Amino acid sequence: MNTANIVFMILCTSLVMLMTPGLAFFYGGLASKRNILGIMMQCFVSLGVTTILWIAVGYSLCFSGDTAGIIGNLDLAFLKGIPFDEAYEGTGSQYPTYIFVAYQMMFAVITPALITGAFVNRITFKGYLIFLVFWQLLVYFPFVHMIWGGGIMAEKGVLDFAGGIVVHTIAGFAALASVIYVSKRKDQQSPPNSIPLVALGTGLLWFGWFGFNAGSALASDSVATLAFLNTQVAAAIAATTWMLVEWMREGKPKFVGFLTGAIAGLATITPAAGLVPLWAAMIIGVLAGLGCYMAVQLKNKMGWDDALDVWGVHGIGGVIGIVALGVLAFKVGEIGDPDYFQGGLLEGNTQFFIVQIVAVTIAAAWAFIFTYGMLAAINVITPVKVSDEQETSGIDQSIHGEKAYDEGVL
Repeated sequence: MNTANIVFMILCTSLVMLMTPGLAFFYGGLASKRNILGIMMQCFVSLGVTTILWIAVGYSLCFSGDTAGIIGNLDLAFLKGIPFDEAYEGTGSQYPTYIFVAYQMMFAVITPALITGAFVNRITFKGYLIFLVFWQLLVYFPFVHMIWGGGIMAEKGVLDFAGGIVVHTIAGFAALASVIYVSKRKDQQSPPNSIPLVALGTGLLWFGWFGFNAGSALASDSVATLAFLNTQVAAAIAATTWMLVEWMREGKPKFVGFLTGAIAGLATITPAAGLVPLWAAMIIGVLAGLGCYMAVQLKNKMGWDDALDVWGVHGIGGVIGIVALGVLAFKVGEIGDPDYFQGGLLEGNTQFFIVQIVAVTIAAAWAFIFTYGMLAAINVITPVKVSDEQETSGIDQSIHGEKAYDEGVL
């Protein structure tokens, strides 16, 4: 066992876990005052439900065996046959398999939680719980296996360093399908209830993202340091780009715009963080700020009521990142697995560029179609959309029987 790598992976796992509470604060601050707890509850409950699901079948379906290149098997259900001190052999990094299980579990926790920002105050909690389980079984787990578990996309040469497809693209396009299914809010004029809370959430997400991206090197090596620096640079440039564009268009620099731009940059650099040089991360930061801002404007023009811009920030950010990786990827010699790292279109690798585009297109379509169909199927069992009365009064009180703030107390 390598003590340095064990400590590194435990730290990165903890950082990724912190991102889910950070997301809850980010979304909670953006939501209206009547729906703060509802959206935060949907984020936090994934820490409970997804952990159970991951240990029971998730890890096995993602990383054990193979069925048609799409999903694994149940040979490792409940982690049977994995001793707690067994060394993980995926990278030769000499740490226990259990920490790899835990690290990947935190990705599974936050991915469906990302979707919740799109349908804020329109989904019943019972419907969401069913959705949380089946969306992972039918969408998230297959893509983890196909790309990170040795499935068909991995065999075709698809690269996704930390989740451009596996996390952001599928969550973003699932969010778009959800928005179209549940339709518009009755009251769309709901400004953020607490911008400081949004800033706190952004800070926690930004901090946790270093574990998300650097940890995806799966070892404390030079690739991890490259991913770490690229993450900061892309986020900073994207946040600044978004702020400047919004300032020029609307006449004032907006704090929420800067914060949203940072999240867009973090999402966009994710698939490329350890696979592109620093100068490429700078370009990706600009593309993230411009591209995701334009996607949000398109969403507004189309009338899609994606309340917290999950599609524009995460969905389009993931797509931009995957395509940019197809162009800007570079070979890093013998670091890690030399067969994994390869050059992109700029280095003459047209095939890799095409593979990336095909993969992200399939992922977006799969996530959209399966999500829409799943919501329709769940609605047969239990209502997915809240009643008009519940939406008007807010889901905090009508569904959870709680309020975020006791307005009678100073």
